[in-house]
Amino acid sequence: MFLHLGIDNAVNKDTTHKKLALIDEQSSPLQRIMWVYNIEDPEKRTFENNICTFHIGNGYFLSVAHNLRIQAGFFRSIDADLYRTEIYPKLDGSQNRLMEQYYYTDEYTRKKYLTNADPLVLNNIASILKQKRFDTRWVSLSKKKICNPYLIFQFRNDRFYNDLQVTDMFHPSQRLFDADAQKHTFLLPVELVEAFYGEDIALYRIIDTPMDIIDKIPTVDVDYSFIEEDAVKMYCLQSSPSGPTGRLLNEAYMEGMLDHFGIFQDDIGGNYLFEGYRYLIKGYFRFGSSGAPYLIYNPDTGKYVANAVQSEASGIQLSIKNDREGNFQYINAIASPLFIIKEKLQKHLLVV
Repeated sequence: MFLHLGIDNAVNKDTTHKKLALIDEQSSPLQRIMWVYNIEDPEKRTFENNICTFHIGNGYFLSVAHNLRIQAGFFRSIDADLYRTEIYPKLDGSQNRLMEQYYYTDEYTRKKYLTNADPLVLNNIASILKQKRFDTRWVSLSKKKICNPYLIFQFRNDRFYNDLQVTDMFHPSQRLFDADAQKHTFLLPVELVEAFYGEDIALYRIIDTPMDIIDKIPTVDVDYSFIEEDAVKMYCLQSSPSGPTGRLLNEAYMEGMLDHFGIFQDDIGGNYLFEGYRYLIKGYFRFGSSGAPYLIYNPDTGKYVANAVQSEASGIQLSIKNDREGNFQYINAIASPLFIIKEKLQKHLLVV
């Protein structure tokens, strides 16, 4: 039952149900991508580099691109042969001893595994790898199969979208129970199709997965219109304020538009520019919600459609008690409208 103050009509009820569908685990197009180490070994499996993403159909997902070229700094595990050819020859005696102290080699799996998670140890390892110019950007870690991106689906029950037949198609290594969230988790492998770095948008697709599984995943249609200020009500579909497991749909207000310019620091592959048209958004956004879609309602189809992607926190900000030292509250965000990659995106989608 829904309470409407003085108004109780079919239109309002229909809109409410559609909004609830956007945040419900059984019908939301919003998911997460994380980089997974050792998926086949539950005791050694770890998850890193959490980012929002949303399904636009046929196993294609949109997210941001900037996280791909952020350096992890270190790795949780690595193929022993890869370590021997790309890292070991560059180390001096003390560096080799430190690395051998904190990475042990499993002769059965032929991998080296990190044995210590102390921040000081990790910083020392990261310093060595940075000095030796070993590329720990997430895009490179996946190319070298050190760890790989997976879609993360979580449900209160143990069935993938309540379908027992589809659930049985999952390999045991791609199913687990998240004790902290008290949710059943399913993992699907994805690959990067293309990263549009200047626009800060990335396109992924599900791989090595039966279409019966892909067809169960809810989608959202893409809208390529470029919205004028305050012309259309927008909503941000993102992670909940308390953590990435939940979802939040909140109103977002367009305060302006800009021809963007920004520099992304990448000392491995070279710096690149954020540029092109953007929306300046005012409204709540959770740090960690990069890749979330901004939605608008299409009255012709009766659906909410994805019009832009949450990209950056904006430099327009508030300070608390006039104390600017490490005390910023961001009240604005920058979103990348899908308009700016329309032709590039359609080339990929038309292949389907």
